[in-house]
Amino acid sequence: MDNTAERGAQTIETARLRLVWMSPSFMRASLAGRRQEAEALIGAALPPAWPDDAARSVMEIRLDQISRSPATAEWLLRAMVLAATSSVVGYINFHGPPLEGRAELGYTVFEPYRRQGFATEAIEGMMDWAARQHGVERFVVSISPSNEPSLALARRLGFRRIGSQFDEAEGEEWVFELVRPIKAVEGQAD
Repeated sequence: MDNTAERGAQTIETARLRLVWMSPSFMRASLAGRRQEAEALIGAALPPAWPDDAARSVMEIRLDQISRSPATAEWLLRAMVLAATSSVVGYINFHGPPLEGRAELGYTVFEPYRRQGFATEAIEGMMDWAARQHGVERFVVSISPSNEPSLALARRLGFRRIGSQFDEAEGEEWVFELVRPIKAVEGQAD
């Protein structure tokens, strides 16, 4: 494999979280059940059930993506690490580099950490990074119509529904888009 994919992406820091890039080595160690190695690579404590079926599936998809196109790696999986405890509370990623100028986000917050604003904080951190580093202004999320917490989160962040799609694994999903002009992101730093 091209070493480009192992060089790492910068850690994105928010008020309470460090969004730490999951390297191919980390993902392979996690999938092989080498927990101590995975924790050392990520620099944080993993949840007891790591990886669950959903995380396993996402890591397999992302490893395949990186093997086909190492340059996509920085857009992919990041652990949501609670800075105060160095514990992984979830994960977030773009599905890849922007397509047609839009970057699609996906995220999971583990059960004990839900309803504490971590998803909001991580999404905003990822969008800010994409805007500053790559000039991305349009973001997309796809959400099951029955996932009321994520639908409410999308509304709070200002996403608006632009359509629907069918995902083989997830079923029907509603598609939402948010346009965040870069100068607004730059103005937040003032």
